[in-house]
Amino acid sequence: MRAPVGPLAYAGRRRARFLAELKEFVRFPSVSSLPQHSADVARCAAWLAARLRQAGLERVQVVPTGGHPIVWGEFEASPERPTILVYGHYDVVPPGSPGQWRTPPFEPTVRGGSLYGRGACDDKGQMFAHVKALESYLGSGAPLPVNVKCLFEGEEEIGSPNLAAFVARNRKALSADAAVISDTRMLGPGRPAISYSQRGVLSLEWEVRGPGQELHSGNFGGAVHNPLQALSEMIAGLHDERGRIAIPGFYDGVREWSERERDYMRRTGPGDRAILRDAKANRGWGEEGYSLYERTTIRPSLTVSGITGGHQGPGVKAAIPAKATAKLSFRLVPDQDPGEIERLVRGHIERITPPTVKSEVRFLARAHPAVVDRRHAALESARLAYRGGFGSPAVFTRSGGTIPVVNTFHESLGIPTVLMGFGLPDDRIHAPNEKFRLRNFFGGIATSIWFLAAAGARLGRSHAATEPEWSLAHDH
Repeated sequence: MRAPVGPLAYAGRRRARFLAELKEFVRFPSVSSLPQHSADVARCAAWLAARLRQAGLERVQVVPTGGHPIVWGEFEASPERPTILVYGHYDVVPPGSPGQWRTPPFEPTVRGGSLYGRGACDDKGQMFAHVKALESYLGSGAPLPVNVKCLFEGEEEIGSPNLAAFVARNRKALSADAAVISDTRMLGPGRPAISYSQRGVLSLEWEVRGPGQELHSGNFGGAVHNPLQALSEMIAGLHDERGRIAIPGFYDGVREWSERERDYMRRTGPGDRAILRDAKANRGWGEEGYSLYERTTIRPSLTVSGITGGHQGPGVKAAIPAKATAKLSFRLVPDQDPGEIERLVRGHIERITPPTVKSEVRFLARAHPAVVDRRHAALESARLAYRGGFGSPAVFTRSGGTIPVVNTFHESLGIPTVLMGFGLPDDRIHAPNEKFRLRNFFGGIATSIWFLAAAGARLGRSHAATEPEWSLAHDH
């Protein structure tokens, strides 16, 4: 494989512009979960489509869905070359309390060699590295070694509710030899990692109702079951004393891994001390018999990600609330099925709810776990690409997070997904002061350039080149 000298030189000369454009990208408050930002999400999609056209891609479209739009673009280099599907998401989570940010979340600021802003790392900066790599190939005049299709969605942070149906309707248009996603993290600065496993997710909202209205705690305290108390008591029983989830049947589908695989994880993954350091925690917690890395990757988990009820303002309000609500996030592993787990959870909640209150469980989101064969040529191409982009070989690691589209691509398109992340453990994704290290942004562009070259050399002749005539099916 020849070094992609022309594209690398093109990218090196345009770092200032690439960074300026990334700042423009981060400036959009494209919060997919908040209706008041729907127009911002749409504007962000239009801006991203314009950047794809600027990069030289063809058939660029902003495709409507039942929710936020999908941005699509492609470039056919040759029917004889393999095809890579590049996925990313341009939506972000809410910034949270403005007072916890050193600089405003949607006013991107460079400080200490990093770009600060909501979405800088998750996923605008990482995804934009691929856009700039494609521009570097097409702008330098070097022949693109692969055919490329870009699919960038605006709903990943709300569980991708419209993506699976979009992919199912457009299998022909989306056909490829492999997909690549940069929405994960490295082990540390200069320590590349390729994730070959993702946990699934099930998100539920649990509401407990008591009296028909708020009650004076002096008149009714001790006589009426407080729904906030009842909810807290039931939540406290969702784990046993060993850190296991105390829902009957929950572990029936959990795959057990060989000692050989667990030994590989011990040699390549982060140790307990590193995980606690990244979490800024003093001690670990969880299921006995497993390392912290194993607990966050090959074992399932249950997180109470939010709880509300009663008086939230300043001062005192002597009242028993009429209801209380909790948000539950289950991370699932092979071979757990989110639908079956939801059935078990609903049944368990129904059994443990005392007769003094009523429970209602609402579905929010689900995604299946995914495992990719790390021996696949596409993953080997990524390993080689990291050496070119960062000067270090990559290791294969498991991720405790969830990217729903990985399983969608496997089930609908029959292709593997390369999880080639450029983030760092301390980039504070989903937290105040999210950042993206500029060295990783520019290293990510170089790595993507090398990946396109390696994939063109290793994946062989494609059977997934774009057909001459087709159109994306979408919701109107």
